[in-house]
Amino acid sequence: MKKPRLKFQTPTGMRDILPEEEAYYERVYSIADQYADFYGFKKIETPILEDYELFVKSTGPTTDIVEKQMYLLKTKGGEYLALRPEFTPSLARSYFENGMVAWPHPVKLYTRGPLFRYERPQAGRYRQFHQINFETFGSKKPIAEVEIIWLFVKILEKLGIKNIVVEINSIGDSQCRPYYKKVLTRYLKRNETALCATCRKRLKRNPLRVLDCKEVRCQKIVKQGPQIVDYLCEECHDHFEKVLEYLEALGIPYILNPYLVRGLDYYTKTVFEIIPQKDQETRQSALVGGGRYDGLLKLIGKQDIPACGGAGGVERIIDFLKEENISVKRKESTPEIFIAQLGDEAKIESLKLIEEFQKAKIPVTFQLSRDSLTNQLKIANRKKVKYVIIIGKEEVLKKAPILRNMETGDQKSVPRNRLIKEVKNALKKEKRTRLK
Repeated sequence: MKKPRLKFQTPTGMRDILPEEEAYYERVYSIADQYADFYGFKKIETPILEDYELFVKSTGPTTDIVEKQMYLLKTKGGEYLALRPEFTPSLARSYFENGMVAWPHPVKLYTRGPLFRYERPQAGRYRQFHQINFETFGSKKPIAEVEIIWLFVKILEKLGIKNIVVEINSIGDSQCRPYYKKVLTRYLKRNETALCATCRKRLKRNPLRVLDCKEVRCQKIVKQGPQIVDYLCEECHDHFEKVLEYLEALGIPYILNPYLVRGLDYYTKTVFEIIPQKDQETRQSALVGGGRYDGLLKLIGKQDIPACGGAGGVERIIDFLKEENISVKRKESTPEIFIAQLGDEAKIESLKLIEEFQKAKIPVTFQLSRDSLTNQLKIANRKKVKYVIIIGKEEVLKKAPILRNMETGDQKSVPRNRLIKEVKNALKKEKRTRLK
């Protein structure tokens, strides 16, 4: 039977995360939190809404994010705000606004949460999605971006994703990139008619974006063209060489991809993506992406501060875990005590008792909305609890709930002030019996 269409549904490209899948998110976030804390990345949260111009100026006016994907709104006061499409500009803005320039450097920040991009919904790609994000401000050393890569590799491995490879490239800086862009533009113009319509527009505005095109015909042209690694200045060349040396020393598998540029204007020098090895040939979506962006902070705060960072797509990671049958189970307590109640006074008393058990770290289960003792005991049987505490009007007045052993059927009244201790002793005795 066809379900009737509801009047209110989630907006296109957005979805509810139900309890079963929430366990995956909790697992990813939990591991990221642990590694962030261990490696000294301080957790930070920024507003979901930011000034629209922040992303135009930093991400780049010709990027797909700014041209096609940002959710833009105008406030009643006439301000133009955008739902954040990425974290890096927000963290850079916060770095200056909150005086982190005066902190001991490098400043290492970590954040996670929802982002928004208006794009065509497809498998693993939503208009509201989530990322884990690591940024380092104030270090120009190659080890800074290697630390970011290492951190993500360790997080993925901890999640059970073992066979991964780092695709990496250097896209130079303001010293060497302009000349390469001229060489690339000349080459692409000779092949302009074979490019897709989007790349013909990109050629006029930002030729490096052509390297990022996923169209097969454009990829064929790009792969026969000049490679940016052949045009790096001495500083960029030495920096990139050091990054690769560190990766080799750490035993991190990597592949030099001379056409990797990432789709954002602020990147300089190192760019990278972390991809499952089985997807490397088919160029499926990367689980992690990032790089160095030494010019971004100068754009935002007018101070020349080097920086680098990376972001992991939570939905992409979760989808891969499911594909590989890597199960994630929510850590739930297994209550051995059920609290059954009869009447309004007993419900109030049960709530007080539940809080006491919580403080004593004894997991309990209950059904306060049920009135029938028979039904509550049936639920307790299904849950296979060892003991049931029964509270009715008489037990409230006498301040002596009934403690029933569900296996033997034995039960007794226990003074209210001794109930927690009695339950603890009963559970200890039960545990000793099971161990014999």
